[in-house]
Amino acid sequence: MASPAVKASTKKAAVAAPRARGQSLNQTIRNDIEHKIMSGEWPPGFRLPFEHEMMEQYGCSRMTVNKALSALSAQGLIMRRRRAGSVVAAPSADRAVLQIVDFAAEAQRSGKLYRHDMLERRIEEIDAATARRTGLKPGSRVLYAATRHVVDGVIEAYEERIVNLAAVPQAKRESFADMPIGTWLLQRVPWSDAEHIIGAINADARLARRLGVERNAACLMLERRTWQNTVFLTEARLYYPGTGHRLIGRFSPTGNPAFGLATGTDRGRS
Repeated sequence: MASPAVKASTKKAAVAAPRARGQSLNQTIRNDIEHKIMSGEWPPGFRLPFEHEMMEQYGCSRMTVNKALSALSAQGLIMRRRRAGSVVAAPSADRAVLQIVDFAAEAQRSGKLYRHDMLERRIEEIDAATARRTGLKPGSRVLYAATRHVVDGVIEAYEERIVNLAAVPQAKRESFADMPIGTWLLQRVPWSDAEHIIGAINADARLARRLGVERNAACLMLERRTWQNTVFLTEARLYYPGTGHRLIGRFSPTGNPAFGLATGTDRGRS
């Protein structure tokens, strides 16, 4: 879900930072804009200065500015609109090779009722194993949240997530009563890199209770970690009942593979 458009300031942009030694001017422009987007200074929908404004700011040609903007567009950080200028793109799960479903949006599109149950929410310090997975230091403080996703009265998935509070401090104040934490992050926190791991496990007693399945039932697990450049943002583990969920892949001889998860819509079908 895209965030509301934000109008660009009418004030003249600040003077660009000095160029790093050996760095091309188009790379400097690109780095400056990327920093503003990743830091949240320019939120989704924010209109970038027009090309002629950047030409004046950086003292360069239109070709140099265009090269920087083209690279940012290819990254998915901005959207270029003819005559209207460029705007910061909304964070999107579609940028990932494997999509993790936005349960609320998917239910709405299907005309179904969605709710999320926040089962646990606490601030904790990570252990050594989590530190190795995330690149954080042992003892770093994170927000831990356990959420159950329910569609039309049926438990669709169970999610356990940690959020790096050093990178997303505003999460500490959120209750996530009105919006699941995954959707909240997608709408507010830009990310640049993601890692996905797909696994199959048998439900232990605790997972069986929370997912509404029999103990030792087969479950699909999707594990996802995201970063903003080199800064770790969040790790989510989503558990699905093994029945009614399929992983679908589409390939081409020259393109990258694309994967998606078909969820509870297939339950009860052969």
